[in-house]
Amino acid sequence: MLERIFKLRERGATVSTEVLGGLTTFLTMAYVIFVNPAILSTDFAGNMTGLSFDAALVGTCFAAAVATFLMGVYANFPIAQAPGMGENFFFVTVVMALGAQGIANSWQVALGVVFISGLVFLLLSLLRFRKAIIDAISPSMKNGIAVGIGFFIAFIGLRNGGLIVASQGTAVAFARNLLTPEILIFLFGLLFTAVLHTRRVRGAILWGIAATTIAALAAGEVQYTGIFGLPHEHAFFKLDILGALKLSVVPFIVIFLFMDLFDTVGTIIGVSEQAGFMEDNKLPGGNRALVSDAVGTVVGSLSGTSTVTSYIESAVGVEYGSRTGLSSVVVAALFLLALFLNPVIGMVGKFTPITAPALVIVGSLMMRNVKNIVWDDFSEAVPAFLIMIGIPLSYSIADGMAVGFIAYPVIKLLSGRGKDVHWLMYVVAAMFIVRYTLMTV
Repeated sequence: MLERIFKLRERGATVSTEVLGGLTTFLTMAYVIFVNPAILSTDFAGNMTGLSFDAALVGTCFAAAVATFLMGVYANFPIAQAPGMGENFFFVTVVMALGAQGIANSWQVALGVVFISGLVFLLLSLLRFRKAIIDAISPSMKNGIAVGIGFFIAFIGLRNGGLIVASQGTAVAFARNLLTPEILIFLFGLLFTAVLHTRRVRGAILWGIAATTIAALAAGEVQYTGIFGLPHEHAFFKLDILGALKLSVVPFIVIFLFMDLFDTVGTIIGVSEQAGFMEDNKLPGGNRALVSDAVGTVVGSLSGTSTVTSYIESAVGVEYGSRTGLSSVVVAALFLLALFLNPVIGMVGKFTPITAPALVIVGSLMMRNVKNIVWDDFSEAVPAFLIMIGIPLSYSIADGMAVGFIAYPVIKLLSGRGKDVHWLMYVVAAMFIVRYTLMTV
């Protein structure tokens, strides 16, 4: 049955590799179970949004499980999904903006906004518009996205490990004290994982997470508080769809659409390039992945969480060896299990230096795609380079892609090679220009 559904032999996969790859992916993104509810339940001023932590936690796990299960069974991709980190901050922005307009049930209306945007995602996916964008992107740009996501993952890992910190003068800076427990645990995990990977030890990343967890326990940075625990509230079907249809709310729907469209496209391209799924610059079965993503957003709004998107941490599982949707099914099961195992999942997920080394290692491995960029052709190389640096520096896949996507057709057109550009790339460039010049929300 597994062979029939997931085509394991065809993709050179085994059940054990898929299961452990799924576990590895889940562990690197388990933080979302606790970080997302914390963000959704409190606004930027420290006030409660009205959506409780427990309710957001249930919505997070449920939506991630459904979306990732669909990604596995329907699309057969080893890509995990969950509420997006950029989208959840914007969700809180919408709640605050609606509250400022005097809307009492602002968080329910915000969920309605997510629901409507999810339906539009689904329509665009069924019409194959999102898939057409993926196919229209040049090979150099696709590899630039993969490398940019690699930089992004590594940057997140260095930040989560405490080695890179915020700085007023230079935006970011190197940590001044390397002898803090947080950084020492991170450095131990990074060296341990790198050595195992160098020695070609199977499951190096997973062993690295296990060893770093033990080190964190020994240092007293995390505490074992038990295994079983359940949240006490939920927000199923609490959304307000009619309130989200007001004219003043429409701009929020459009921005949610924009953010998820390009976040998902960028992640799917980056992970697929790493896994070797691309064939003749096209992604077979890619539209099913996009449909799964759209359904996940609809389910998320119904269960009480913000926009669901594909997670770049999936690259960690792919690096372990995941090649089929079976690993996604494993991740989905673990998200549901996390509802009952809050204490033990929280022990790993809340202390980010435990999983930070895995992100840095995978980010470094994604650099291999840089050799596939046509560096001799500046009309291809410059836009790809802008994406590579744009994604980590803007701390956003969508915003980073925008720079290259605008530059690509402009450079081609002004150099007399406008016909080399797929017409959809002109449309996408125009969309980005409108987004960043006319929409100020």
